[in-house]
Amino acid sequence: MTVDKDSQHHVGIVGGGTMGVGIAYVFAVAGAAVTVVEPVIARHSTFLATIDEALKGAVERSKLSSVAASAARDRLRLVAAIDAIEAHSSLVIETVPEQLELKQQVLGQIEATSPALIATNTSAISIDVLAASLRDPSQFLGMHFFNPVWSLPLVELICGQATSEESLDAARAAVADIGKESIVVADIPGFATSRLDMGAALEAMRMLEDGVASAEDIDRAAVLAYRHPVGPLRLSDIVGLDVRLDIARTLERAHGPRFAPPKILIDLVAQGRLGVKTGRGFHDWNE
Repeated sequence: MTVDKDSQHHVGIVGGGTMGVGIAYVFAVAGAAVTVVEPVIARHSTFLATIDEALKGAVERSKLSSVAASAARDRLRLVAAIDAIEAHSSLVIETVPEQLELKQQVLGQIEATSPALIATNTSAISIDVLAASLRDPSQFLGMHFFNPVWSLPLVELICGQATSEESLDAARAAVADIGKESIVVADIPGFATSRLDMGAALEAMRMLEDGVASAEDIDRAAVLAYRHPVGPLRLSDIVGLDVRLDIARTLERAHGPRFAPPKILIDLVAQGRLGVKTGRGFHDWNE
């Protein structure tokens, strides 16, 4: 897939949450016509407000001209159902929560729209397991983006056993078209980046449980001593503690107790303290 400012390429994004917003943004800015599926109509205004704020910031930082920002906004379309995606799109990416049955159901519905390439943004679930829901898994692979999508330059590509070389080449081209770099990793639960990330995050949570230091100081240690752009507990709040818990449980099933979610994470999710999206997690985001 080659995307340019005059292209008629269509990209579908299923899921209008944090990752869906970022992925839609980068493809629209690159020139693709983007259809975003968000079944909860009440979330549409939040989605568009986030897009508008990101475009405004890009203009203020001279990353985009006002004309380019307006054109990118015009290329975005919000719908409530998967069957409203443009038929035969170049690429459709699912970004729904890390729940196996939900993802399999969504992927089957995406395939019915006959896209050239289908991708999942999963950060932990096996591509081969997800591919079982598809009639033609050769057109399917993982495209794992990172939050915030508009800032972070990496996309992790994960091939299943049936993923064709043509599909991998198309995914590489799509990543290059949006100005990012890709790595190719094996279909092992957690892939490369999620295992690195979750290992640090879960250990930071255990340190907090053990009273090693406060959440603020654990994060400061990662930032100041190891030059991480953000600490592991603050990053967990940004990702969403419910998402962290889903990923930890997936990795625990695959790799054993080293990825078992700490009690503090389980308790915070049960209390509805999910991080940024609820205002409180390991940190207070209302301040």
